[in-house]
Amino acid sequence: MANSKYEYVKREFEFHRHLPASNWIVVLIDGCHFHRFSELHAFEKPNDERALRLMNACATSMLEKFPDIVFAYGVSDEYSFVFREKTEFHKRRESKIISLCVSYFTSVYGMKWKDFFPNDFKETPYFDGRVVCYPNIKTIRDYLAWRQVDCHINNQYNTCFWALVKSGKTEKEAHQALKGTFSKDKNKLLLQQFQVNYNDEPAVFRKGSSVYRDKVKTDDCGNPIKRTREAITVSSFDLIGPEFWENHQYILGEALCSRRRLNCTREMRD
Repeated sequence: MANSKYEYVKREFEFHRHLPASNWIVVLIDGCHFHRFSELHAFEKPNDERALRLMNACATSMLEKFPDIVFAYGVSDEYSFVFREKTEFHKRRESKIISLCVSYFTSVYGMKWKDFFPNDFKETPYFDGRVVCYPNIKTIRDYLAWRQVDCHINNQYNTCFWALVKSGKTEKEAHQALKGTFSKDKNKLLLQQFQVNYNDEPAVFRKGSSVYRDKVKTDDCGNPIKRTREAITVSSFDLIGPEFWENHQYILGEALCSRRRLNCTREMRD
């Protein structure tokens, strides 16, 4: 930028917040007014597989574009992106991280729309974003577990709600019928009234989508290879229990390795 007498407006009034070091950065991207957007574009209720696949494709592109994203979790019109603990992405400047992530995600959503939907937009889609820092692996896993629990609660309710509406009830009547019900009550309603076992619903509806770099140990023909390679994978595993994380320790491996080294050092001192 050329020096001028007006440059003080940048120097004195711009403020850049740098996110604290040694914290896991999570960027949550969420659709704006997507209730209206989904109605305008006739999304299937309670879940539209095309819309979910589009969101997953956008998340996959995010991992391809930004190598410091180690994990992403999505449900409905929201996606959370976890940056590695030691990232120096744009010097950890909050405004840069949010603006780049949201703008890129939104651009990809528009570019890939026709891959999943036959008709053009009737309204422009747009997303907002926010960033949160978490201090350790436990809080990151708790955050992802919270989002997955939310996915289950909302999807179970919506599955019941739309089953009632499609059976002839008004939306007001459906909400009233579900008022005060617990999870077991909703399972019973689906099974007895609609012969639907909630546990048989597609895992992507019940558990959301996880996007990460999986370690591939065989080539395309199924033959063993000497070295592993990473392939971006979309899956719908349980993130609440320990099994997924025990089988994919390399996802959060940076911190795990540091912790092991610290424990070894302490043992040697003792």
